Amino acid sequence: MKKYWHFIFGLFLISVVAEAQENFTKQDTLRGSITKERAWWDVTYYHLDIKINPADSTISGFNTIRYKVIQSYNRMQIDLQKPLEIYKVTQEGKELNYQRDGNVFYIDLVAPQNLGKTKELTVFYGGKPKIAVNPPWDGGITWKKDPNGNPFIASTCQGIGASVWWPNKDHMYDEVENMLISINVPNNLTDVSNGRLQSVNELKDGTRTFNWYVSNPINNYGVNINIGDYVHFSEVFKGEKGNLDCDFYVLRNNLAAAKTQFKDVPRMLKAFEYWFGPYPFYEDSYKLVETPYLGMEHQSSIGYGNGFANGYLGSDLSDTGWGLKFDYIIIHESGHEWFANNITYKDIADMWIHESFACYSENLFVEYYYGKQAGSEYVRGLRRGIKNNKPIIGKYNVNNEGSGDMYSKGANMLHTLRQIVNNDEKWRVILRGMNSTFYHQTVCTKQIEDYLSTQIGINLEPFFNQYLRDYRIPTFEYYFKNNNLVYRWTNCISSFNLPIKITLNGKEKWLRPKGEWAKLPQTEKNTKLEVNPDFYVTTLKSSN
Repeated sequence: MKKYWHFIFGLFLISVVAEAQENFTKQDTLRGSITKERAWWDVTYYHLDIKINPADSTISGFNTIRYKVIQSYNRMQIDLQKPLEIYKVTQEGKELNYQRDGNVFYIDLVAPQNLGKTKELTVFYGGKPKIAVNPPWDGGITWKKDPNGNPFIASTCQGIGASVWWPNKDHMYDEVENMLISINVPNNLTDVSNGRLQSVNELKDGTRTFNWYVSNPINNYGVNINIGDYVHFSEVFKGEKGNLDCDFYVLRNNLAAAKTQFKDVPRMLKAFEYWFGPYPFYEDSYKLVETPYLGMEHQSSIGYGNGFANGYLGSDLSDTGWGLKFDYIIIHESGHEWFANNITYKDIADMWIHESFACYSENLFVEYYYGKQAGSEYVRGLRRGIKNNKPIIGKYNVNNEGSGDMYSKGANMLHTLRQIVNNDEKWRVILRGMNSTFYHQTVCTKQIEDYLSTQIGINLEPFFNQYLRDYRIPTFEYYFKNNNLVYRWTNCISSFNLPIKITLNGKEKWLRPKGEWAKLPQTEKNTKLEVNPDFYVTTLKSSN
């Protein structure tokens, strides 16, 4: 139970941070909106080349930024958070002027920025980045030691932003198309970042540089460093697009445990390719990397710190027993490769697109291996952690994520939606279609809503307005009178019209309640009604 509360505390922190941001500042707007200084250029390539110094917890180096001019302008916004500093910015051999406003640097460009042209500039920076307080929820850089006394270092930055440790265009709407990550570390350590390892350069100063190339679009917070005394093993998964290289990096002492526990990876890949379509980053491989924090969905470089045990730190979040059949971090964080890394929110207010589907992926994994009833029991069991105290969607344009209910409530919302589809194969086709329709794209909630409405053939606007933008759970209210079943929806928005499956006197039946009372004639006495438990609603038998 203590370990379960670690999870609850993490969701609590999400809620606290979101509530603390209700009084939004200028910095929130600069971070969360597409400013004029961002809108005119499209980032296409980064080369992040930095030295990590464990001795004094510093970072130093540069980021070369390649971009395409889509509107002619001469002022650029680059984000980098205090206490880090930009030392110099250059373009075409000239040093540029810049001004700082909190976590934003405005760079004045001298060279012509002609429409359609591709340009580069280089930002030199360094300092002591923010130390992660409670990663991954309150991120930054984690500087720890492994049991053998070696440095054990990692980055986490969802929400707080990638600019907490490197300079970039720190808004999710514009993903870089590809990038090179060059990380210099002491030569007794290994860095594991995103993509594929291109080379390792041994230097005379007792350090070495790991060069990782990412050939697919990647969101800012998905970029990461993992530094430690790692050992490596690998396997090949024969998937829908051919051979997928799977690489595993763990601390030296944990090799044996990892070789056993990480057998969940091919199981995960098999299940998720069935439900969601091919793994989205075959070109960049799949990696699972031990980290000094619980876990994170860094693209093609999943962070793992779950103690080589099933469940969530050994506990079953659903309290059904099914949660101990798999390693929570392997399954949940890898689910994000499809929902977060392949399909990515434009604005963190729509973070439910990541977390609801990733949480829902857990019960689809359970279903794939243990049956449909097991999957349903698992996702329903997660309801015990739902708070229903604020909407799932946050405030737009101010870097504000919504309620922590985006996890379990979001998963149960999707499970409810599946009941409306009422066709397992069609539902699978819809999920796979999402990952092909929005392949390697950033999206907003409306795009997902419209896609699902079209594919299911129902206007789902009232459904999503209820579950995403309201905090109440709809109540199916009913009573029997004069040989009639009388029923309606209450505790919901006025337009809510979810069809629902009930069992009436042992027979399944679909009803289409609305906000007004409706009647269904009955011929039997002593009627008994049960609402299908796979619908995330409450039931009230009225005394009328």
